[in-house]
Amino acid sequence: MVTKRNAILVVLALLASGYWSGGERGYAQSLIKGPDQALSGEPILPLVKPDGLDPRKVDLGRRLFGDPILSVDGSISCASCHDLSQGGSDHRARSVGVKGAEGSIRAPTVYNSGLNFVQFWDGRAARLEDQAAGPITNPVEMGSNWPDVLKKLSAEPGYSVAFRKIYGAPPDQAAVTDAIATFERTLVTVNSRFDAYLRGDRTALNADERKGYELFKSYGCASCHQGANVGGNMYEKFGFMGDYFARRGHVEEADLGRFNVTRREADRFVFKVPSLRLATLGGPYFHDGSVEDLGTAIEIMGRYQLGRDIPQRDVTQIILFMNSLVGQMEPAKQ
Repeated sequence: MVTKRNAILVVLALLASGYWSGGERGYAQSLIKGPDQALSGEPILPLVKPDGLDPRKVDLGRRLFGDPILSVDGSISCASCHDLSQGGSDHRARSVGVKGAEGSIRAPTVYNSGLNFVQFWDGRAARLEDQAAGPITNPVEMGSNWPDVLKKLSAEPGYSVAFRKIYGAPPDQAAVTDAIATFERTLVTVNSRFDAYLRGDRTALNADERKGYELFKSYGCASCHQGANVGGNMYEKFGFMGDYFARRGHVEEADLGRFNVTRREADRFVFKVPSLRLATLGGPYFHDGSVEDLGTAIEIMGRYQLGRDIPQRDVTQIILFMNSLVGQMEPAKQ
């Protein structure tokens, strides 16, 4: 059951994150409204597909997302690290970019990213458009630069014509990132069994899955993992109830999280809380990709975020509940 303490924590988390404010947060809020929500008072909300997106931009963004033309040597696309057929990630602890360069942090799923209140683990991008621009010029990801990217796109008749028809001008950075972000906003994993349960279908979950959900709430997991994306709407310190990094050892720059953006000591080891919608599709887990097994990740979260040891039987049932969060995905379309 939802305890009074956990319910208060959920509300405070949403308020602290600014989840009900404008920008990307306002867009996220538009996805979770709906008259068919049968269960009230739950910390998790069902997903709905966004509407009002320009289908021409969606199609152009889909093409750009899967096209290595954006990288300096034509070897890496957005889909290289965010494989739509594999849950929107590459399931590596460190993604591999141009010329075999290795990144410093795990690539999160691109599915449901439009619901995140900020982008990247450290929240350095406020919008999906800002996030889309980052990897293109990152030397260990796509390693390109905007003049070269725009020159290649302008020289490609299919792209040149499409940009002029949609944006009324040749390709530019704003149009490229707008198209990619518009496509990414369509990647909402609707129609999960858990969403059906939230909408009133009591047969959508079995007894063990319902028990897992009750445990998820009673242990306090929903204090951070709530809303339509079951996360993605607040920051939290990794190691709120203990020093995770002392356990793991060898702190690297990427481990500093939000501190790298703000330089505020209070933001050291602080990260955007990840979504759990597709967590059961495979690890590795956490920003550092240090844990391969979901059960182990839950035990670590219990110990270092909640200050509790979660027994194996409860971990197993929580995972059963989390399986029901997985909704519909789509393969990359070329």
